[in-house]
Amino acid sequence: MHNGTEIKNTEKNKVHQRKRNLIILVILIILVTILGGGYYFWNQNASETGSGISEEGAKGQAVTDENTVQYQGNTYKYNDHLSNYLFMGIDTRDNVDSYESQADAGQADAIFLVSMDRATEQLKVLFIPRDSMTKIEVLNPSGKSFGMTTDHINIQYAYGDGKQKSCELMKTAVSNMLNGLPIQGYCSMNMDGISTITDFVGGVEITVPDNSLEEVNPDFKEGASVTLTGENAEQFVRYRDTEKSQSALVRQERQKTYLQALLKKVQEQASEDAGFVTDLYDSIRDYTVTNMGNDIFAKLLVASRNGIADTQTVPGKGTEGENFDEYQIDENKLSEMIISMFYEKMD
Repeated sequence: MHNGTEIKNTEKNKVHQRKRNLIILVILIILVTILGGGYYFWNQNASETGSGISEEGAKGQAVTDENTVQYQGNTYKYNDHLSNYLFMGIDTRDNVDSYESQADAGQADAIFLVSMDRATEQLKVLFIPRDSMTKIEVLNPSGKSFGMTTDHINIQYAYGDGKQKSCELMKTAVSNMLNGLPIQGYCSMNMDGISTITDFVGGVEITVPDNSLEEVNPDFKEGASVTLTGENAEQFVRYRDTEKSQSALVRQERQKTYLQALLKKVQEQASEDAGFVTDLYDSIRDYTVTNMGNDIFAKLLVASRNGIADTQTVPGKGTEGENFDEYQIDENKLSEMIISMFYEKMD
């Protein structure tokens, strides 16, 4: 006969397991959705010319109070049913608990904002190109601020500690770039966790989408069927030719291919083994940093079942900078996009 304490512990463990399942499921679902949809919209927006808003319109966007803006003669109110969460993929290798300084931090190679409408239980996704040029805060290794400068947004992560400080800096930079949009939480995942995940699921079968890796690895010939393992998955997902313009965009297509195949494999194995997802989460939790509670992940999972209501990309155009690729944001279109995604027109 079980006593009361044993029953409570059993129930507590079951709840804990369900919550951990939710975390990894949400991370995988959102990564696949955003990288897949974000890639499409990045291509669409990057190739467009002209602006959706006149220069006068963008400059004429006046904030009338904390939640209201005047734009092109109309008044818009921020949708206070929204909760916004920042997700990031980081280019570092080690357990995040070992990070201590800027030297360990790495950069945010994948950046996306997930907006959840708590009233309708729907999600909107905003993809932010890693090379977006915007205001970021420069800090020395001791954490002293040297003020603001315009640089690639992914570098902002590197001015932190690779943990909460880096995430907070990115949260502020993204919010400022989006005209002060509130961001309630963040979650970063070390991209080197990919090797661990790949081996854990027993390999991932993919069809190589292009020839961008063929010179460095003949196995990755366009159209070839390849089983990725922990040994070659990192190369497939992370490699890019820095000598070629916009190579980050080409790499993103490979990331999309990998993540779609990974999710399929996870879903297959999870359907056969109830404890699989819990064990998978245990294998990668050393690579994640978040301030989001389990209840938030649970709500995101529920909302994800309703599909993605809208997927957008920060509008702009990829260019060659003096030393590195740059993504020049179209501020006019950005103002219009922010209003359409996060505000409601008042009568």
